[in-house]
This record gives sequence, C-alpha cells and structure tokens, in this order.
Amino acid sequence: MTRMNFGNAPRGNPCAQCGKPIAAPEWIENGPDRISYLWHCFACDYQFEAVAFFEERDPQVLAA
Repeated sequence: MTRMNFGNAPRGNPCAQCGKPIAAPEWIENGPDRISYLWHCFACDYQFEAVAFFEERDPQVLAA
C-alpha cells in the first residue's frame, strides 16, 4: 500500500464533534481552485470535510 505524502497538509485540526485534535486528514483531494480534506476522529468516530478555496490572482498586481 502506498503512503500518502501529507507535506504541507494541516495538522492537529480539532474534531468538529468532540474538539479533540486530529493528527492529519484521512484523505486529500485537489480540484480546480480548491483542496478538500476528509477528517476522521477516532475518539468519537465523527467524519467531516473541510474545503479550502483559492482565488485567482491578477498577474499584473505585485505583492507589497
């Protein structure tokens, strides 16, 4: 079985049900302008999804 590379994935996210920290997401899925994370809390067996949406930047705008 292949191990997932969590690289820059969020860690220690609190469970949405019981609040206990979850070490790493169980599943990560990349999509256009978004990343979805599936979290599974083994303390209370709750599962939930968190999605990060990315906004397209104007290439003409320079960072300060």
